[in-house]
Amino acid sequence: QVQLVESGGGLVQAGGSLRLSCAASGSTFSFNAIGWYRQAPGNERELVAGVSSGGSTNYADSVKGRFTISRDNAKNTVYLQMNSLTPEDTAVYYCFLERLSDYGLLLVHWGQGTQVTVSS
Repeated sequence: QVQLVESGGGLVQAGGSLRLSCAASGSTFSFNAIGWYRQAPGNERELVAGVSSGGSTNYADSVKGRFTISRDNAKNTVYLQMNSLTPEDTAVYYCFLERLSDYGLLLVHWGQGTQVTVSS
C-alpha cells in the first residue's frame, strides 16, 4: 500500500506563492511517476505537474514558467512550488503516485487533497 500526505495549501493573494508538499510512504520504491493534479469546482481533474522515476518532468501549459515540481528522494517527498498565482489556480490539489503492482498492473494512488485559494 501507498500513503500520500499533502500539506501546504491555503489562501494567498494573486501574484503570491505557495509550496505544496506530498510525503509518500509504503510501497513507493517501484513508482513510475509522482506529481500533482488539481480540480476546480465544476471542472474535471487535470494534471498540473509530474516527475518520473528517471527525473523527467512535465507540466500543464497553464502553469509552465510559474510552477516547479521537485523531488527529495531521501525524504520520499515531492514538492510543487507555485509562483505568480492567479485566481484561475484555485482548486483542490491532489498528489498522485503511479506504480506497477507485483503483478504488473498499473496502479494510481491519491492523496486526500489540499485546497489552494487565490484571491484577486
